[in-house]
Amino acid sequence: MRSRPYIAALLLAAALGVPVSILAYGFLALVAAVQRFVFAGLPEQVFGGPAPAWWPVPWLVLCGLLTALTIRYLPGTGGHSPAFGFAAGGGPPRGRELPGIVLAALATLSLGAVLGPEGPLIAIGGGLGALAVHLVKKDAPPMALTVMASAGSFAAISTLLGSPVLGAFLIMEAAGIAGRTMSLVALPGLLASGVGALVFVGLDSWTGLGSFSLALPVVPPAEPPTVASLGWAVVMGAVGALLGWVIRRAALSLRPVVHLNRLLVTSALGLLIGLTAMAYQLITGHSFTQVLFSGQDALPELVEHAAGYPLAVLVVLIFCKTVVYSLSLSAFRGGPVFPSMFIGAALGIAASGLPGMDLAAGIGMGMGAMCAAMLRLPLTSTLLATLLLGVDGVAVTPQVVVAVAVAFVITNALPVPGPGAAVASDDAGTVQHQPPRRAT
Repeated sequence: MRSRPYIAALLLAAALGVPVSILAYGFLALVAAVQRFVFAGLPEQVFGGPAPAWWPVPWLVLCGLLTALTIRYLPGTGGHSPAFGFAAGGGPPRGRELPGIVLAALATLSLGAVLGPEGPLIAIGGGLGALAVHLVKKDAPPMALTVMASAGSFAAISTLLGSPVLGAFLIMEAAGIAGRTMSLVALPGLLASGVGALVFVGLDSWTGLGSFSLALPVVPPAEPPTVASLGWAVVMGAVGALLGWVIRRAALSLRPVVHLNRLLVTSALGLLIGLTAMAYQLITGHSFTQVLFSGQDALPELVEHAAGYPLAVLVVLIFCKTVVYSLSLSAFRGGPVFPSMFIGAALGIAASGLPGMDLAAGIGMGMGAMCAAMLRLPLTSTLLATLLLGVDGVAVTPQVVVAVAVAFVITNALPVPGPGAAVASDDAGTVQHQPPRRAT
């Protein structure tokens, strides 16, 4: 850390934070613009009002087709498959793989599949960081690549989760960075993240496009923890673990089918996602947009109007969101964080009417339990649930910690989800198999 190359790496990380954060902001803005045009602006022009219930069906078929074409024919198979959980290790993508990652994520996120942008942004930032090192010094040592790739990932996700520190924590826990390596990687990464956060704030003000950070403007008041609420935390942790296991089992079980004919099967999965969203609108009268997309934009509205949702509507919403989330994990490209938080929040709202349970605690416990089950990152899951609730998150921290701990323990005690052999390759050709491994 006292060497001149490390000081140079800090300066390069600060400089890298600017272009990476600009590109990340532009990617998020493009995704949001396409979503608004396809699912709000275009129906308004065609029908003179809101989109009919069947509207998402053809777009989700197109979503599956475009995503499959990108994965099949471009280098890099569109990046990491989210069916295996959150991944931030294994080395950054190469430069020639970045276009495929961008296009696969853009098709997935813009046209309605149920995944978040955090996975692709981290991959894009890491790839750009590694590319910057190669441009500066082609024979750079592996540690330099690790440091700068991490800095690029930090910058790309700097404000997406509402806090640059939370994004950095997510990357470090997922990659298993600890000890002296954490000290070496964290400082350039946090520097790039801080610069990226400033750029995001400046672009929010300059462009007028708004913020793309996850936030809850309206949070229900929290009550002090009680014995009853701690007991419900155990139950919520168990429910989150079991539901997460079912989601991952279904997703992993579908992956061998996807590899038989990626174009046909992914398009068919898109059709099922669109039909599920259509069914939700026809059954409940609420917009299909609550079922589609990552849930980042729908979550604040769900929490703000939690009291207005009948239990039956919440049950249908949880079921439909769970189904489309699992289908999306099996074949599309994106991150698993935001949909799991949305499902967890809906679970918490549905359980808030139980004796001894209050709304803020239910939302926090649900989000923490589902994140722990899907991400298998207990510390990050706890921070996600508590920091998102703001000041009230401090009051519900004990319940969230219990729910996360229970969910994490049960998730690791359950059998490895999926078929007897997990598909290891995302190439549309030969299907490779690996012995099943326990979740870690």
